[in-house]
Amino acid sequence: MAVRCRSAVLVALLTLLYVQPGAAQKKKENMLVEKVEQMMEWSSRRSVIRMNGDKFRRFVKAPPRNYSVIVMFTALQPQRQCSVCRQANEEYQVLANSWRYSSAFSNKLFFTVVDYDEGADVFQQLNMNSAPTFMHFPAKGKPKRADTFDLQRIGFASEQLAKWIADRTDVQIRVFRPPNYSGTIALALLVSLVGGLLYLRRNNLEFIYNKTGWAMAALCVVFAMTSGQMWNHIRGPPYAHKNPQNGQVAVHQSQLFSESVEEKEVQRVNLEEAAKLASWCPSGDAVTQIKRSVGRSEVLDVEALEGNICPELQ
Repeated sequence: MAVRCRSAVLVALLTLLYVQPGAAQKKKENMLVEKVEQMMEWSSRRSVIRMNGDKFRRFVKAPPRNYSVIVMFTALQPQRQCSVCRQANEEYQVLANSWRYSSAFSNKLFFTVVDYDEGADVFQQLNMNSAPTFMHFPAKGKPKRADTFDLQRIGFASEQLAKWIADRTDVQIRVFRPPNYSGTIALALLVSLVGGLLYLRRNNLEFIYNKTGWAMAALCVVFAMTSGQMWNHIRGPPYAHKNPQNGQVAVHQSQLFSESVEEKEVQRVNLEEAAKLASWCPSGDAVTQIKRSVGRSEVLDVEALEGNICPELQ
């Protein structure tokens, strides 16, 4: 009888040892299937899945997971005044739509977004203090340094993001951009306007040879380029940086940021310097002396030109 009892206990223990791991594995597989189905359902509604803190921890951070996730951490609310975030979001949407509607679409890669106002705890958990930021969370293991997209060096164009994703996941995405005819229409209107003006003044085209007009146009281009106007047009920074702690408006301390107020200040300095140079206006005799000296390769007499400043600008 005792032998039978010991045998029954041994069989029960062996059964538990084999059944429990199998049940745990089955539960893990069922959880994975549920997560994949939920992600596929969200992806069928939107190419980019919006996530808060709870969804991020459950579907991106917590195992089990056999799919990769691309997450854009951003701040799209109007009060954040992050124009770069909006531009990056447009490129991100183009990339996600290209993947969602491609023939190679599968449940191995998903695109998600975490907004600061909807998942501030996620930013704190990842020690993240800037936006936008793109990160890749692999199917296995933790993200490495290369899983964070180098936005400052490469930019956030859809093609660059697709290349980075291909390096990290081996998923090739061909970017399809929606047609945009605004540039073509604007160019056609400009050509029509210029052609119409030239046609109306076809009998008097001396203004084309106006050196002062071309010089002013060249100065405007130089001022726009040297003051950072083109940089601000591409990056779209706010007019000034607002300190979130005390609400004071000031120029950002980092060299990576350039607000529009800095551009205006540089333009003002350039205009002042240009006005100083323009105030030195040699008279006719001085110009003649300069031409003769240059023709004879002589050294200019600077003292002779000191008294030849334009009287109206003195």
